[in-house]
Amino acid sequence: MADPFILTAALPTDLGAWAEGLRHAHFPVERNHLHAHVTLFHAFAPSLLEELCAFLPKVAAEFAVPQGVVTGVMDLGKGTAIALAAPQLLALRALIAEHFHGSLTVQDLHQPRLHITIQNKVTKDEARALQASLGPVFAPWIAKGRFTFPALELHRYRGGPWERVKTCSFRGRVRL
Repeated sequence: MADPFILTAALPTDLGAWAEGLRHAHFPVERNHLHAHVTLFHAFAPSLLEELCAFLPKVAAEFAVPQGVVTGVMDLGKGTAIALAAPQLLALRALIAEHFHGSLTVQDLHQPRLHITIQNKVTKDEARALQASLGPVFAPWIAKGRFTFPALELHRYRGGPWERVKTCSFRGRVRL
């Protein structure tokens, strides 16, 4: 699909900065085109732009900021990620998936394992070595407990860096 739209959950400033630092230190430079993010949907068709731009602000206006926690290191095979638990965010994702039912790609039909990629497309040995070293780095974030996702962000993929299309800040009162 040419120029698909990607939906992510925005990270709070402190968590985003920490994850960016880890990406900068461990992501292969030639492949590190993106900022730290949590992908909710990988590819909405370009024909859905108008509907996305109408529906996502309504979701953000109705629902309160979803909470999440850092749970540890995630093995991506040839990469490493920050594992997250965020049931409220997954519930919102399910609501969005239901609205766009019939328009989702095969990859987006399944509930994701929420994470922030900090290393990708390296050897399995490189990934395992990084994962083994991260325990002390993750400990303060695991101990910190909950954080909140401030917004949904819609991006257009154009082969390299993403183009941000719309940010929809959560401002509602409904909690899932």
